[in-house]
Amino acid sequence: MEKGRARTRTRTRPRTRLVPLPLLVPALLGLAFLLLPLVALLVRTPWRTLPEQLTSTEVWEALRLSLVCATAATALSLVIGVPLAWLLARTDFPGRGLVRALVTLPLVLPPVVGGVALLLALGRNGVVGQWLDEWFGITLPFTTAGVVLAETFVAMPFLVISVEGTLRAADPRYEEAATTLGASRFTAFRRVTLPLIAPGIAAGSVLAWARALGEFGATITFAGNFPGRTQTMPLAVYLALQNDPAAAIALSLVLLTVSIAVLAGLRDRWMTPS
Repeated sequence: MEKGRARTRTRTRPRTRLVPLPLLVPALLGLAFLLLPLVALLVRTPWRTLPEQLTSTEVWEALRLSLVCATAATALSLVIGVPLAWLLARTDFPGRGLVRALVTLPLVLPPVVGGVALLLALGRNGVVGQWLDEWFGITLPFTTAGVVLAETFVAMPFLVISVEGTLRAADPRYEEAATTLGASRFTAFRRVTLPLIAPGIAAGSVLAWARALGEFGATITFAGNFPGRTQTMPLAVYLALQNDPAAAIALSLVLLTVSIAVLAGLRDRWMTPS
């Protein structure tokens, strides 16, 4: 019996095939095109002065602000993004397809356009911002809170898509069984649904956090570039590239390390064949 199972596993194992040369050459060129800039970044990194670069006051402020704002943007995305994903996955209402398209629009919208849209909506003369300023004295543009909002705008769709996909894959009968036993819809969501979709929430949170950490266009347009208040790592890289290339390379290396860590963390979920 064991020998038969071993033969079955051997037969189903994919065989290595020779790659045609017309496919192999452009594939290798594409791989080289993607890896060459990363290799160049590692080669040109000032390894001897790297600790000094990363511990300088300006770089540390950018690092600290980036981590704080990315974490806050991820937390805000969780609070409003998970219910939105549940609404899209579990309810049927007119125009749901349009709503889903609008939710995912920031994925393809140029970040600078997103920043302009945020200014028009939440600026001092914006559609909503003027009332926030007049009634509550709240000004969002060019503040740290503005950085968080800009990062949330571009990062939350990653979370919504991940959680919605996990919700669609989860069996809704568990929720229905909980409601038949007397639990409210919210209790069923909190006690049954959330544990089921926890891996999707974790994956979406990591993606949203990484996207928020690397956000540039919407941030500089809506929040500006003020050291210690709105200057995040991508903005610091852009500024340092003009004055201190070594610092720009050091910050770029930090962002590269974070991106690799994110991919490594999601490898078992999205990159392992089933």
